[in-house]
Amino acid sequence: MKMKKTPSRICVGCGEAKEKRSMVRIVKSADGTVSLDGTGRKNGRGAYICKSSSCLEHAIKNKGLERSLKTSIPQEVVCLLKEEMGAVEAR
Repeated sequence: MKMKKTPSRICVGCGEAKEKRSMVRIVKSADGTVSLDGTGRKNGRGAYICKSSSCLEHAIKNKGLERSLKTSIPQEVVCLLKEEMGAVEAR
């Protein structure tokens, strides 16, 4: 029997390759809004981050998130992403 391949993605913050299901997707939609994608199915350009605030901080600090999404991210959106990431970590 064939083994089923599990998809992996690289974290924009720490640069580690991990299983897709163990990561959180941040998406930039067609209208330019940036948000956390809990389902992983929203339309738009996406970037993956580990489920930790430290990876999010690192991705913002080194502008990896902006490079991946090909847009600048306003400070209000950064604060919103940090709050949402805190909720994800609490789960």
